[in-house]
Amino acid sequence: MQKINLAQKLSLIDDHWNPRIAGELNGQMVKLVKFQGPFTWHHHENEDEMFFVVKGRFRMDYRDHGCDSEEWIEEGEFIIVPRGIEHRPFAEECQVLLFEPASTLNTGNVENQFTRKNLNQV
Repeated sequence: MQKINLAQKLSLIDDHWNPRIAGELNGQMVKLVKFQGPFTWHHHENEDEMFFVVKGRFRMDYRDHGCDSEEWIEEGEFIIVPRGIEHRPFAEECQVLLFEPASTLNTGNVENQFTRKNLNQV
């Protein structure tokens, strides 16, 4: 067992949209990442994702059955994006904890400059 200090681990991250593995349990990954600017629209066929805001805030844009919507996620709040829902985070500057299955590719059904297939530990 090892405790994790989120502020300390996040201070080691100096780039954006590049998740790092902070822990693993039951086939799920706990990832830390910094957001800045718009991400890419994408969805995940088989995985739900949880986004918990550690510091700052971000807007989750999403499309569900032809309707575009947005939700601001504030510090201390989290949102769960169900599998199959097209979504795109956007932030001025934000620190986020992700909780998702180990198989989850950060860009889901899209491969582009944001795609990170091999994640490092933090």
